[in-house]
Amino acid sequence: MPPKRETVEKARNLRRALSPPEVALWQWLRRRPDGLKFRRQHPAGPYILDFYCPLARLAIDVDGSGHDIAEQVAHDAQRNGWLQAQGYRVLRVRAVDIFRDFDAVGRLILDHCAFPLHHSLRERSPSPSDDGEDQVSG
Repeated sequence: MPPKRETVEKARNLRRALSPPEVALWQWLRRRPDGLKFRRQHPAGPYILDFYCPLARLAIDVDGSGHDIAEQVAHDAQRNGWLQAQGYRVLRVRAVDIFRDFDAVGRLILDHCAFPLHHSLRERSPSPSDDGEDQVSG
């Protein structure tokens, strides 16, 4: 389902108004760590993803303190459910962690992006001449 015109416009506006933690994370993501391409404020159906890695189908959301409020927690759960039903994987990162331990956040993102690549290798069938020694085991 393509995003609505209003969602695309809102995403464009949000790209100009990133929060300080989003700016810090975007500065790193835009350098294509491990050769991965990321998009910022990417429309997905009725939602806007803070960051998105198309290769891994990974949505990365930066959560400020407002995401601890009960109503927001419920909204986030509904949003995550919708995104997962569409084939997205969702990684929520606390804004405070971006400033507290950026290296750990970066490793977490790269680990989540690497999963589908490793997953597909585990499922590959060996060729008839393959003795199985080079297979990636799960």
